[in-house]
Amino acid sequence: VGRMAVTPEYVNMLAAPTETFLCPMSANIYNIDFTAFKIRALDETQEFTLFEVRKDPSEEPPPNDDMDDSVRTIRYHFGPSFLEWPTIGTMLEFANGEYPLHNFRMIERHYYRNILIKSYDFSMPFVIPNTVNTWEVIYTMPEMDPAVKEGIISCPWETRSDSFYFVNEQLVMHNKADYNYS
Repeated sequence: VGRMAVTPEYVNMLAAPTETFLCPMSANIYNIDFTAFKIRALDETQEFTLFEVRKDPSEEPPPNDDMDDSVRTIRYHFGPSFLEWPTIGTMLEFANGEYPLHNFRMIERHYYRNILIKSYDFSMPFVIPNTVNTWEVIYTMPEMDPAVKEGIISCPWETRSDSFYFVNEQLVMHNKADYNYS
């Protein structure tokens, strides 16, 4: 994208997953560090943990521009039953540095090949500096064309997402994920 500012409006217009990361790791001037993540399937009577990870507290600080971009991509293997859940809940735990986060916004865009499946846009008005925080999000799974759903199951790793994190409309982090539902 070069020197052009990447705005929430721009990423919300993307018709396909990005080929590259739209900001360097050094854009994270707020020292946002994701320390835990959990994905749950929810229905009216129960919940099931589908994925959970917690960062080792002794692990190195957040990545810098000298590191390989692969540290910003995660791969999930959920299986086809994941697509049957009507509601998914996620819990993201993160720490931040010495500066407050004003208008912390996460935009997630999920694609199968170059088809936008669903876009999510969440915001947190304010985050106190030097804190550990939990961000709980509930996703309603989209209705899918049966042919698209079959393609998602039969073509592992061709479902992708871009997650963009903004503070005061400035892109500070960009992560990617690849999914396997076979």
